[in-house]
Amino acid sequence: MGSAVKVYGMPQSTATARVLMTLEEKEASYELVLVNLLIGEHKQPAHLARNPFGQLPAFEDGNLMLFESRAVARYVAKKYDSGTDLLRSGDAEEAALVDVWLDVEANHFDPPIAVISYQYVVLPIFGGVTDEKVVEENAAKLEKVLDVYEERLSKSKYLAGDFFSLADLSHFPCIHRFMLTPKATLITSRPHVNAWWEAISSRPAIKKVAAGMTLGG
Repeated sequence: MGSAVKVYGMPQSTATARVLMTLEEKEASYELVLVNLLIGEHKQPAHLARNPFGQLPAFEDGNLMLFESRAVARYVAKKYDSGTDLLRSGDAEEAALVDVWLDVEANHFDPPIAVISYQYVVLPIFGGVTDEKVVEENAAKLEKVLDVYEERLSKSKYLAGDFFSLADLSHFPCIHRFMLTPKATLITSRPHVNAWWEAISSRPAIKKVAAGMTLGG
């Protein structure tokens, strides 16, 4: 099967974690090559050759080099037959629903939750001060999104249906960090969203990668 694929990133990076979790769910062999964002390695020529935007992660499979974690995760889910069927490609309707909720995650869910997590968890590590006005603006946006999720998850265990998919997995890294913030109740106060969160959090592949996501400070 050739050599293992390489993921260039940091386990603490939510985007890197998304790729690692997908690889773990697919029972794929991989090598994590550390790129230390804290000392600026992601902006050095070696990494810019892998990811021209100077972000984490980058992904190498033989002569193929990819970046953008969601695209990499889709590639991994398509490439490996083993492990969890994350894309439901054998059923057009199920596959379409996976795609819908992947797009919802990227376009509606991630923008506000990432800002809140950055303000509370990441910014203080670099000596910054949380801007509560920014937090509240984004919390209001996130609440509206989570109300949609609560309604959806009252009808099925997972977002695309009664099966775990890449759509669910893709949410995990940012929620994991978000749960360290004072706004975590936006998740826990919604019973169906919270049950969904607990279900995805309990998966062995998710737990394995999540163990390495802790930031300093």
